[in-house]
Amino acid sequence: MTQLRYLRYATLTLALSLCGLLAPLTSTFAAPATTKPTATTAQAAPEDLSDLNVDSNAPRVEGNIAELQNLVQAGSLTELRATRNGSYGARLFFLAQEMLYYVALSQDARWWRVVKTQDAARAETIYAQFSRKSFELADGEVRRTQLQAQKALLERVIAKSADRANRLTADLELAQQQDSQVSQRQQQLQAESAVLQTDKLEAERKLRTLQLQVEQLQKQTEAGLAPVSVAPSR
Repeated sequence: MTQLRYLRYATLTLALSLCGLLAPLTSTFAAPATTKPTATTAQAAPEDLSDLNVDSNAPRVEGNIAELQNLVQAGSLTELRATRNGSYGARLFFLAQEMLYYVALSQDARWWRVVKTQDAARAETIYAQFSRKSFELADGEVRRTQLQAQKALLERVIAKSADRANRLTADLELAQQQDSQVSQRQQQLQAESAVLQTDKLEAERKLRTLQLQVEQLQKQTEAGLAPVSVAPSR
Protein backbone atom coordinates (compact mmCIF):
# COMPACT_ATOMS: atom_id res chain seq x y z
CA MET A 1 0.00 0.00 0.00
CA THR A 2 2.90 2.40 0.75
CA GLN A 3 4.32 1.90 -2.76
CA LEU A 4 0.89 2.43 -4.32
CA ARG A 5 0.34 5.67 -2.36
CA TYR A 6 3.79 6.90 -3.28
CA LEU A 7 3.15 6.10 -6.94
CA ARG A 8 -0.12 8.03 -6.92
CA TYR A 9 1.56 10.94 -5.18
CA ALA A 10 4.47 11.06 -7.65
CA THR A 11 2.13 10.89 -10.66
CA LEU A 12 -0.17 13.63 -9.35
CA THR A 13 2.75 15.84 -8.37
CA LEU A 14 4.25 15.51 -11.86
CA ALA A 15 0.94 16.44 -13.48
CA LEU A 16 0.47 19.44 -11.22
CA SER A 17 4.01 20.63 -11.88
CA LEU A 18 3.22 20.77 -15.60
CA CYS A 19 0.26 23.07 -14.86
CA GLY A 20 2.24 25.40 -12.54
CA LEU A 21 0.34 24.30 -9.42
CA LEU A 22 3.01 22.32 -7.65
CA ALA A 23 4.14 25.05 -5.19
CA PRO A 24 0.87 25.85 -3.41
CA LEU A 25 -0.31 22.25 -3.25
CA THR A 26 2.86 20.44 -2.20
CA SER A 27 1.97 20.41 1.49
CA THR A 28 -1.55 19.15 0.78
CA PHE A 29 -0.37 16.00 -1.00
CA ALA A 30 2.63 15.23 1.18
CA ALA A 31 3.40 11.53 1.32
CA PRO A 32 2.68 9.66 4.57
CA ALA A 33 5.63 9.21 6.90
CA THR A 34 7.37 5.85 6.50
CA THR A 35 10.38 4.20 8.01
CA LYS A 36 12.20 4.57 4.65
CA PRO A 37 13.37 7.98 3.33
CA THR A 38 11.47 9.20 0.27
CA ALA A 39 13.12 10.50 -2.89
CA THR A 40 12.59 14.06 -4.16
CA THR A 41 9.48 13.86 -6.32
CA ALA A 42 10.58 16.57 -8.72
CA GLN A 43 13.44 14.33 -9.99
CA ALA A 44 11.66 10.96 -9.81
CA ALA A 45 11.62 9.19 -13.23
CA PRO A 46 8.37 7.55 -14.41
CA GLU A 47 8.13 3.94 -13.28
CA ASP A 48 8.04 0.95 -15.63
CA LEU A 49 4.90 -0.78 -14.34
CA SER A 50 5.27 -3.68 -16.75
CA ASP A 51 8.00 -5.21 -14.58
CA LEU A 52 6.05 -5.24 -11.29
CA ASN A 53 4.80 -8.49 -9.86
CA VAL A 54 1.16 -7.79 -9.08
CA ASP A 55 -0.40 -9.48 -6.09
CA SER A 56 -3.28 -11.68 -7.23
CA ASN A 57 -5.40 -10.46 -4.29
CA ALA A 58 -4.73 -6.74 -4.94
CA PRO A 59 -6.92 -4.62 -7.23
CA ARG A 60 -5.84 -4.71 -10.87
CA VAL A 61 -3.78 -1.65 -11.85
CA GLU A 62 -3.63 -0.50 -15.44
CA GLY A 63 0.07 -0.22 -16.33
CA ASN A 64 2.10 1.19 -19.17
CA ILE A 65 1.18 -1.70 -21.48
CA ALA A 66 -2.55 -1.07 -21.22
CA GLU A 67 -1.98 2.67 -21.49
CA LEU A 68 0.06 2.23 -24.67
CA GLN A 69 -2.54 -0.09 -26.17
CA ASN A 70 -5.28 2.47 -25.56
CA LEU A 71 -3.22 5.30 -27.06
CA VAL A 72 -2.34 3.21 -30.14
CA GLN A 73 -5.98 2.27 -30.67
CA ALA A 74 -6.99 5.93 -30.31
CA GLY A 75 -4.35 7.00 -32.85
CA SER A 76 -2.84 9.48 -30.40
CA LEU A 77 0.79 8.46 -30.86
CA THR A 78 3.44 9.20 -33.44
CA GLU A 79 5.82 6.34 -34.21
CA LEU A 80 9.38 7.65 -34.28
CA ARG A 81 11.40 4.47 -34.66
CA ALA A 82 10.78 0.79 -35.26
CA THR A 83 12.96 -2.31 -35.36
CA ARG A 84 11.89 -5.80 -36.47
CA ASN A 85 13.84 -8.99 -35.86
CA GLY A 86 11.91 -12.18 -36.51
CA SER A 87 8.77 -12.10 -34.40
CA TYR A 88 10.34 -9.59 -31.98
CA GLY A 89 10.32 -5.83 -32.37
CA ALA A 90 11.17 -2.55 -30.67
CA ARG A 91 9.19 0.66 -31.24
CA LEU A 92 9.50 4.23 -30.03
CA PHE A 93 6.30 6.28 -29.78
CA PHE A 94 5.81 9.96 -28.97
CA LEU A 95 2.75 11.57 -27.36
CA ALA A 96 3.15 15.17 -28.48
CA GLN A 97 0.55 16.86 -26.26
CA GLU A 98 2.14 15.41 -23.11
CA MET A 99 5.76 15.35 -24.37
CA LEU A 100 5.89 11.68 -23.38
CA TYR A 101 7.87 8.87 -24.99
CA TYR A 102 6.77 5.22 -24.96
CA VAL A 103 9.38 2.59 -25.69
CA ALA A 104 7.95 -0.86 -26.34
CA LEU A 105 9.36 -4.35 -26.82
CA SER A 106 6.96 -6.76 -28.50
CA GLN A 107 6.71 -10.38 -29.52
CA ASP A 108 4.42 -10.96 -32.50
CA ALA A 109 1.51 -8.56 -31.94
CA ARG A 110 1.77 -8.57 -28.12
CA TRP A 111 3.42 -5.79 -26.13
CA TRP A 112 5.94 -7.34 -23.78
CA ARG A 113 7.80 -4.46 -22.13
CA VAL A 114 6.76 -0.80 -22.12
CA VAL A 115 8.67 2.10 -20.60
CA LYS A 116 7.23 5.61 -20.40
CA THR A 117 9.45 8.65 -19.94
CA GLN A 118 9.70 12.38 -20.69
CA ASP A 119 13.46 12.18 -21.12
CA ALA A 120 14.21 11.99 -24.86
CA ALA A 121 17.77 10.74 -24.29
CA ARG A 122 16.57 8.02 -21.93
CA ALA A 123 13.91 7.00 -24.45
CA GLU A 124 16.56 6.67 -27.17
CA THR A 125 18.80 4.64 -24.84
CA ILE A 126 16.00 2.26 -23.88
CA TYR A 127 14.96 1.94 -27.52
CA ALA A 128 18.53 0.98 -28.45
CA GLN A 129 18.53 -1.60 -25.63
CA PHE A 130 15.19 -3.02 -26.76
CA SER A 131 16.44 -3.15 -30.36
CA ARG A 132 19.50 -5.15 -29.31
CA LYS A 133 17.29 -7.36 -27.16
CA SER A 134 14.97 -8.08 -30.09
CA PHE A 135 18.02 -8.96 -32.20
CA GLU A 136 19.30 -11.38 -29.57
CA LEU A 137 15.90 -12.95 -28.98
CA ALA A 138 15.32 -13.41 -32.71
CA ASP A 139 18.63 -15.20 -33.17
CA GLY A 140 17.06 -18.55 -32.30
CA GLU A 141 14.18 -17.94 -34.70
CA VAL A 142 16.52 -16.93 -37.51
CA ARG A 143 18.67 -19.99 -36.91
CA ARG A 144 15.59 -22.23 -36.83
CA THR A 145 14.30 -20.71 -40.08
CA GLN A 146 17.65 -21.29 -41.75
CA LEU A 147 17.83 -24.88 -40.49
CA GLN A 148 14.28 -25.54 -41.65
CA ALA A 149 15.16 -24.25 -45.12
CA GLN A 150 18.34 -26.34 -45.20
CA LYS A 151 16.43 -29.40 -44.04
CA ALA A 152 13.75 -28.87 -46.68
CA LEU A 153 16.43 -28.47 -49.35
CA LEU A 154 18.19 -31.63 -48.22
CA GLU A 155 14.89 -33.51 -48.21
CA ARG A 156 14.21 -32.37 -51.78
CA VAL A 157 17.72 -33.39 -52.85
CA ILE A 158 17.31 -36.72 -51.08
CA ALA A 159 13.95 -37.28 -52.80
CA LYS A 160 15.46 -36.50 -56.21
CA SER A 161 18.48 -38.69 -55.50
CA ALA A 162 16.23 -41.52 -54.30
CA ASP A 163 14.10 -41.18 -57.44
CA ARG A 164 17.20 -41.26 -59.63
CA ALA A 165 18.55 -44.24 -57.69
CA ASN A 166 15.21 -46.05 -58.20
CA ARG A 167 15.31 -45.28 -61.92
CA LEU A 168 18.89 -46.47 -62.23
CA THR A 169 18.04 -49.58 -60.22
CA ALA A 170 15.10 -50.30 -62.52
CA ASP A 171 17.32 -49.75 -65.57
CA LEU A 172 19.99 -52.00 -64.08
CA GLU A 173 17.44 -54.74 -63.37
CA LEU A 174 16.16 -54.52 -66.94
CA ALA A 175 19.73 -54.59 -68.24
CA GLN A 176 20.51 -57.61 -66.10
CA GLN A 177 17.36 -59.35 -67.33
CA GLN A 178 18.31 -58.50 -70.91
CA ASP A 179 21.87 -59.72 -70.33
CA SER A 180 20.49 -62.97 -68.97
CA GLN A 181 18.20 -63.36 -71.95
CA VAL A 182 21.01 -62.53 -74.37
CA SER A 183 23.31 -65.00 -72.62
CA GLN A 184 20.67 -67.71 -72.82
CA ARG A 185 20.07 -66.86 -76.46
CA GLN A 186 23.78 -67.06 -77.21
CA GLN A 187 24.02 -70.42 -75.49
CA GLN A 188 21.03 -71.63 -77.45
CA LEU A 189 22.52 -70.36 -80.72
CA GLN A 190 25.84 -72.02 -79.92
CA ALA A 191 24.07 -75.31 -79.19
CA GLU A 192 22.04 -75.02 -82.38
CA SER A 193 25.17 -74.11 -84.32
CA ALA A 194 26.97 -77.14 -82.93
CA VAL A 195 24.07 -79.39 -83.99
CA LEU A 196 23.97 -77.79 -87.41
CA GLN A 197 27.71 -78.16 -87.73
CA THR A 198 27.40 -81.86 -86.92
CA ASP A 199 24.53 -82.23 -89.37
CA LYS A 200 26.56 -80.42 -92.02
CA LEU A 201 29.55 -82.69 -91.54
CA GLU A 202 27.27 -85.72 -91.73
CA ALA A 203 25.66 -84.38 -94.87
CA GLU A 204 29.08 -83.74 -96.45
CA ARG A 205 30.14 -87.27 -95.57
CA LYS A 206 27.00 -88.67 -97.16
CA LEU A 207 27.54 -86.49 -100.19
CA ARG A 208 31.07 -87.73 -100.67
CA THR A 209 29.92 -91.31 -100.22
CA LEU A 210 27.21 -90.86 -102.85
CA GLN A 211 29.61 -89.14 -105.21
CA LEU A 212 32.01 -92.07 -104.96
CA GLN A 213 29.19 -94.50 -105.47
CA VAL A 214 28.02 -92.60 -108.56
CA GLU A 215 31.52 -92.58 -109.98
CA GLN A 216 31.87 -96.31 -109.43
CA LEU A 217 28.51 -97.02 -111.03
CA GLN A 218 29.39 -94.79 -113.91
CA LYS A 219 32.64 -96.67 -114.44
CA GLN A 220 30.91 -100.03 -114.25
CA THR A 221 28.31 -98.92 -116.75
CA GLU A 222 30.86 -97.69 -119.21
CA ALA A 223 33.18 -100.73 -118.84
CA GLY A 224 31.20 -103.09 -121.26
CA LEU A 225 30.87 -100.64 -124.10
CA ALA A 226 33.38 -100.66 -127.09
CA PRO A 227 34.50 -97.33 -128.31
CA VAL A 228 32.54 -96.22 -131.42
CA SER A 229 34.63 -95.22 -134.47
CA VAL A 230 33.30 -92.57 -136.78
CA ALA A 231 34.25 -92.76 -140.49
CA PRO A 232 35.31 -89.49 -142.01
CA SER A 233 32.93 -88.16 -144.61
CA ARG A 234 34.02 -87.59 -148.13
